[in-house]
Amino acid sequence: MAEKEIAHAYDQLAEAYAERVETKAHNACYDRPAVFSLLPPIKGKRVLDAGCGSGAYSDWLVQHGAEVVGCDISPKMVQIARQRLQGRARILQADLSQPLTFAETASFDLIVSALALDYVRDWDTVFAEFYRVLRTPGYLVFSVGHPCDEFCDRHPQGNYFAIEQVAAVFNWEQFGVRVRVPYYRRPLNAMLGPLLHAGFILERLLEPRPTPEFREQDPQDYEKLMRQPGFICFRAKKCC
Repeated sequence: MAEKEIAHAYDQLAEAYAERVETKAHNACYDRPAVFSLLPPIKGKRVLDAGCGSGAYSDWLVQHGAEVVGCDISPKMVQIARQRLQGRARILQADLSQPLTFAETASFDLIVSALALDYVRDWDTVFAEFYRVLRTPGYLVFSVGHPCDEFCDRHPQGNYFAIEQVAAVFNWEQFGVRVRVPYYRRPLNAMLGPLLHAGFILERLLEPRPTPEFREQDPQDYEKLMRQPGFICFRAKKCC
């Protein structure tokens, strides 16, 4: 199954990823600022970090006053996130493609999922679970690869209108890491359809641009991302 491949791939990547995520331009100067700009007030709120990776978002959320539960499919990522958070958040191993059995109904005020849902094929199931575990009102903020970038640049073969399994190769020579990671690309309607079908109201859709600091690290990608989006971010609300 792809989920097992993904977990194994991120186990291999985990230590290098944890070191890079703090400063890597696409994370620090692109995704995180975009996701943070969509968050509602979080102080005193109970937040699920769905696909928490090495814990960068969980750490930020805790520092800003949230009670955080993080989950990730990779056992190694879970281990690293637990080491980072040192008991300040509850970190669990969980597969977002399966029911969130650790979470009671109406037990969270906010769900944050940063660049994690690309690894889940069935968004109907995961959004239904997100809706179930959110209180009313509750918010879902998530980011994924932009359909335009995925089809036009990264994987121009295939069918834009289909949900297709593709792969990225992480070749980080300075860490001695070269890993193939499978994930899913999908058209915009396959993102919005399951979200709305689950009962969410879409409040904002953001096609972010990089911060100026991005240019210092990667001027070529900075110029590209100023002209066309690489990620797409959503803020949705559970009202009833």
